[in-house]
Amino acid sequence: MHRYCLAVDLKDDPKLIEEYELWHKKIWPEIIESIRSSGIEDMTIYRYSNRLFMIMEVNDMFSFEKKADADLTDSKVQEWEQFMWNFQQAIPGVKPGEKWVLMDKIFQL
Repeated sequence: MHRYCLAVDLKDDPKLIEEYELWHKKIWPEIIESIRSSGIEDMTIYRYSNRLFMIMEVNDMFSFEKKADADLTDSKVQEWEQFMWNFQQAIPGVKPGEKWVLMDKIFQL
């Protein structure tokens, strides 16, 4: 099992943040299936202010490349991602078009 941590920002608008959280209480079943079928065993998202922090626990079949390729050919995932971009914004300093960015582990006890 491997763990990855990623971050993205939400637009700093309380109404949009509230709506984003509501949508994550009723995620489309196709999105859940896409997550699970990619090898992601557990996924948790935390929020502080407008910063989101995601923890993913993945099995050995998971790879970011395979997940990205599968997402590109899945119309429901593309629809969800486009919809979520109404609420999200890139973290300063990322490459154009990047959303969730992988964080570097700097400490473990």
